[in-house]
Amino acid sequence: MSKKILTTRETEIFSELIANKTTKEIAIDLSISEKTVRNHISNVMQKLGVNGRASAVVELIKLGEIKIK
Repeated sequence: MSKKILTTRETEIFSELIANKTTKEIAIDLSISEKTVRNHISNVMQKLGVNGRASAVVELIKLGEIKIK
């Protein structure tokens, strides 16, 4: 089985992103700061070598890291 790219928290954040939640809504839902949410998103974009949240979502779906419900 292939190694996971995302941490559990990153998976939670991107699952919320694809549910069309804002950074503020994600922060409230996960009881973390908006800055922490943005940091996690930036870390994932850096891991994937992409610019932008949408590109990160597309790559994560292609890699099977997240699924659209």
